Amino acid sequence: MTPPYTITPQILTLLTDVSHKIGEVNASFITKQSPELRKRNRIRTIHASLAVEGNTLSIEQVTAIIDNKKVLGPAKDIQEVSNAIEVYDQLKQFNPYSEKSFLQAHKILMQGLTKDAGKYRNRGVGIVKGSQLAHLAPPASNVAFLMKDLFKYLKTDVQMLVKSCVFHYEMEFIHPFSDGNGRMGRLWQTLLLMQKYPVFEFLPFETLISKHQEKYYQALATSDKQAESTFFIAFMLQILNESFDELLTERVGPISSEQRIRIFLSTGIKAFTRKTYMDYFKTISSATASRDLLEAVNKNLVKKTGEKNKTMYQVD
Repeated sequence: MTPPYTITPQILTLLTDVSHKIGEVNASFITKQSPELRKRNRIRTIHASLAVEGNTLSIEQVTAIIDNKKVLGPAKDIQEVSNAIEVYDQLKQFNPYSEKSFLQAHKILMQGLTKDAGKYRNRGVGIVKGSQLAHLAPPASNVAFLMKDLFKYLKTDVQMLVKSCVFHYEMEFIHPFSDGNGRMGRLWQTLLLMQKYPVFEFLPFETLISKHQEKYYQALATSDKQAESTFFIAFMLQILNESFDELLTERVGPISSEQRIRIFLSTGIKAFTRKTYMDYFKTISSATASRDLLEAVNKNLVKKTGEKNKTMYQVD
């Protein structure tokens, strides 16, 4: 059964923006990235994801734990960070389409924190905000088949940016574990996106979720009320969009014309105009676009036909 949601004009616009920025970031990160950048993202991601769940350790303390240094702080908070480090170290070994991998990741993430780490809950749960019951999860007896259905959905032919958001929301709605649901939802969306778009290894979008923590919970609650994930999809795509903006301002080294044109051509386009090229790389000037395309012609990457406003570029 496909989870309910609607692809709205807002979502379509965000999908276009995020897809374009993935292309831009790929152009920026086309060369091998430094271990320092990968480590910095890992630290920011772990710190932000656990901060959303109430972990009190600072980013400096998280860094110290990663560097195998002793840290003073609540034992539970230190254990949470140590577990998260272990999960992220093994992230590429998990299969995002496998329920077995999903349970194994939870076992590592929650070891020493809950007695049923790596197992679905066997009792009812509700999420309380203040004195209000914010969310009553489905009965424990329904969890196993609901999660099996959700993993079946992951194998459908749906755009990954959308599919990862739907999985994130639906998993939070099912609330399959007695503890650790929030961090598992964010972890698994990261894993799904990383497999399709490797650049997500360098995108600490959880820092923006942490900054907009109340809006994150409101988006989940709004989708609960609407009985579909549409609102949450739009929220998460906006988070991803803003995260790419941040990453693009931090990119390492200048992007060459050839790097940009090769990323553009990797989309499979066969004929295009300068405007098409500029629509893909929205932050470049017309002069930069012209320089890129001239270099592409000179290197026989494309052929130019026509003049002035009738100029076309074609790929053999």
